[in-house]
Amino acid sequence: MSRNLFLVTLSLLTWGIGEGMFFNFQSLYLRELGANPLLIGKIFGAVGICMALSHIPAGYLSDRVGRRPLLWAAWFLGLVATWCMALAKSLPIFVAGMLLYGITAFVMAPLSSYVTAARGRLSIRRALSFIGISFSIGAIVGPLLGGWIGDRVGLHQTYLVAACIFILSSIIILFIRPQPIEHAAHHEKRRGLHLDLYYFIFLGIVFLAVFSTYLPQPLTPNYLQSEYSLSYNQIGFLTAMISVGNVVMNLIFGHIDARLGFLVGQGAVAAFALLIWQGSGLPWFTLAYFLVGGHRAARTMATAQTRQLVKESAMGLAYGITEMVNSTGVILASPLAGYIYEQNPAWVYAISLGLIIISIIAGAIFLFARHEIRSTSPTMGDTLPGS
Repeated sequence: MSRNLFLVTLSLLTWGIGEGMFFNFQSLYLRELGANPLLIGKIFGAVGICMALSHIPAGYLSDRVGRRPLLWAAWFLGLVATWCMALAKSLPIFVAGMLLYGITAFVMAPLSSYVTAARGRLSIRRALSFIGISFSIGAIVGPLLGGWIGDRVGLHQTYLVAACIFILSSIIILFIRPQPIEHAAHHEKRRGLHLDLYYFIFLGIVFLAVFSTYLPQPLTPNYLQSEYSLSYNQIGFLTAMISVGNVVMNLIFGHIDARLGFLVGQGAVAAFALLIWQGSGLPWFTLAYFLVGGHRAARTMATAQTRQLVKESAMGLAYGITEMVNSTGVILASPLAGYIYEQNPAWVYAISLGLIIISIIAGAIFLFARHEIRSTSPTMGDTLPGS
């Protein structure tokens, strides 16, 4: 492993601990601050908008000014946002911190580009899976610690501890080295990204996958606490299982075709929705949360496939477009989840299950019936490899 990849891995590991302490408790803390399910859904949707708007500019800038400055900016803004949430005494101030934290999602494009360039002999999917695993290992510890603190001194204190951990993570990322900027050849500048029909259809498949797999997630902690009286400690344990599942699936997906991993990850979230809907008791919920790790793993596999469709000089921008599509799925799914939850909480899982099944079928037809897709557009790339 290269020095730069090691430092990124270590920084993501510590960041995962801090983020895991509060991220999946936010819907519960928003309720403590006075927000109802519909408002919570709208807040998560607004966070998604901040995420979506930041991806393409960040991807473009990473191709033009370098990836390291964008990574430093994301870590700094994340640190400021978390301190804002930690020190907030009212809902508006806390939401402002959430929105600022949402903007830091722009890190995904430059981070993916940086790791892709620093991967050495690793394949793209293995390199991206590796950093996903490092973050997820930290995110296993974070929810356990956050739930323990939440039960004893309140959820508010978890933000203070997380903000302190983020200081360490931010110091580590400062030591990564810059990478050379890839300049496009003259004919590539005229052609731009060469975004053909294949790429646009792929983005549509990614959107449907993210939308359907995120829909059952944001209000599940509220559902389990209100319907089954789970404690913060128990919810923290369940949240940690998301990262355990993500680690396991990334380890597996790093050795199989990225297209297959993309579909299997969605299937895992479908099982999550079914188990939360029909299951009862902590063992079933533990299995469900383990499987929901497929959401992140599927997104990683989508990113790995994106690189195969564009030139090296436009890699950051392409990653940014893909992440914007991911965030758009979150934007639309969040308020819809809140609306459905207010009508009948169980409907969220039934509807999500149906949409995920449709997404898997559509994705399988598109990704594996390549000869049919090629025949619709002679300008498409050769294939969508699983590397």
